Amino acid sequence: MGRAIADAAKDEGDLAVVDSGGDVLIDFSSPEGLRASISRALDAGQALLVGTTGLDEGHESMMREAAGDIPLLYAPNTSVGVALLSDLVERAARVLGREDWDIEIVEAHHKHKADAPSGTALHLGLAAERGRDEDALDDMGRCGKDLRREVGSIGYSAVRGGTVAGDHDVMFLGPEERLILSHRAESRAIFARGAIAAARFLASQKPGLYSMKDVIG
Repeated sequence: MGRAIADAAKDEGDLAVVDSGGDVLIDFSSPEGLRASISRALDAGQALLVGTTGLDEGHESMMREAAGDIPLLYAPNTSVGVALLSDLVERAARVLGREDWDIEIVEAHHKHKADAPSGTALHLGLAAERGRDEDALDDMGRCGKDLRREVGSIGYSAVRGGTVAGDHDVMFLGPEERLILSHRAESRAIFARGAIAAARFLASQKPGLYSMKDVIG
């Protein structure tokens, strides 16, 4: 991602990627590296864009605390298309009732991805929960017997292999019809372009916690 962002920045013409300083610190490292990135941004008074996935509640708590002092944007996926998909999922979940419509999220990534389900899949699940204004039971894959789904639950399935940049399908399964909202990432360049758009947005913001939804308006 670092190389992809540097290449995308060259195409912009008015941006520069530097090892230190700058207006926005961009972190696509690892959950273990987040604390150091937050400390660096706080010390320098920089805005911070976090694109790392696999974070837990402890990491999210650190980000919320840091957002009191600096602008911080957390995006499990920086694609503008995924940001729009999240909005569509929230709207669909609001319209399609939990009693008649089941939600399943299927994602596919390259064979080297370490976490599952993807941060994007979990992000889309949260969008569905916001649409239904409730916390849902997360069904993380199925194996065995007597696995009848619970009403209102959200199922997650992960596929790993090859060089897949990222595929996500959010399926609303209703009586005699299905609505499937999908996104296909064909190159990591889309994440780099989205990260640059997010950084441009973040550079002019006041301290606070932001998301890609703020970027696309």
